[in-house]
Amino acid sequence: MAAQRVLPQSKESLLQNYNKRLKDDIRSILDNFTEIIKTAKIEDETQVSRATQAEQDHYEMHVRAANIVRAGESLMKLVSDLKQFLILNDFPSVNDAISLQNQHLRSLQEECDKKLTSLRDEIAIDLYELEEEYYSSRYK
Repeated sequence: MAAQRVLPQSKESLLQNYNKRLKDDIRSILDNFTEIIKTAKIEDETQVSRATQAEQDHYEMHVRAANIVRAGESLMKLVSDLKQFLILNDFPSVNDAISLQNQHLRSLQEECDKKLTSLRDEIAIDLYELEEEYYSSRYK
């Protein structure tokens, strides 16, 4: 690609917002996963009973797993937003694709024109030979 393009302020702030969302969601996934691993570790005796502690740990793991799922869904929404942003705002790429398609179609047109010209010339030669044969024959 060419040198980095200068983006308008609104687009720049939107990209910064996307970057912030990405970092926040990844941090959330990492923090929640780390806490789930810490919670899974069995500790020595505490003041609460094992059953109570196990139930509390189970509930905490469910909440943290839900937070991980929420962050994952947020990342998928972010990917969707980025695709939409790219489709709507990447005019140079769209123009490049259109130019490339135009070049391809023009070369295809030139190739067809050459083939048609060649075919016309062959038909003209054959027609001339047929006319010559017809007019020189005694059956006319």
